[in-house]
Amino acid sequence: MNRRMITALALAAAVLAPAAPASAAPAPTAVRAAPAAEVTTLADAVGLVEVTEEDRTGYTRSSFKHWNSGENAADGCNTRAEVLIAEAVIAPTVGAGCKLTGGTWISYYDNQEVTSAGSLDIDHMVPLAEAWDSGASGWTAARREAYANDQGAHVSLVAVTARSNRQKSDQDPADWMPPSPDAECRYVGEWVSTKLRWQLTADDRELEALKVYADGPCETTFVRYTPAV
Repeated sequence: MNRRMITALALAAAVLAPAAPASAAPAPTAVRAAPAAEVTTLADAVGLVEVTEEDRTGYTRSSFKHWNSGENAADGCNTRAEVLIAEAVIAPTVGAGCKLTGGTWISYYDNQEVTSAGSLDIDHMVPLAEAWDSGASGWTAARREAYANDQGAHVSLVAVTARSNRQKSDQDPADWMPPSPDAECRYVGEWVSTKLRWQLTADDRELEALKVYADGPCETTFVRYTPAV
């Protein structure tokens, strides 16, 4: 059978083939699986953090839009208020305009009990300036906003006393650690978890400080993180 005859038969088959029903449902779209959580020792987690020089050129706090409308845009609460509600050990009363009254919190940095939401700051575990230095300078504005309001991991944002948060400022663990000794291993683990979640880097001094804790008092600490999408 020559090529011309094969082509003719193919065209005839196409004409005679029944048309698909107009109401046929489209093929289902593949659902993208959420990243799986990773769990590893602190020492191994520290080894996963890429080391580079830091560069703060161009940083402004306004580069990270916060606080936005939070995880639930319909609840009338912004990210700050949602974190306060989630972390309260005794729930506050939520009034009109998401005004919080009452409630109790434990600031784990300094092991202080706090009974006024206004006395608390919501700390970015890895400060915004440190995130900028460590890779966020190359992100889109939308990704920086997602970082600044990240409630997808409970360690990214933490309610602590304003005093401890302001003492910390934008310092990494080479220059600041929580004043409560009992908080150190948790803090280092959550710092590394946040760096890995957002694929942020570390400089040499920071990495050496993390290794001191990972190989010493915090060697039994485990790190759990889920990569941000």
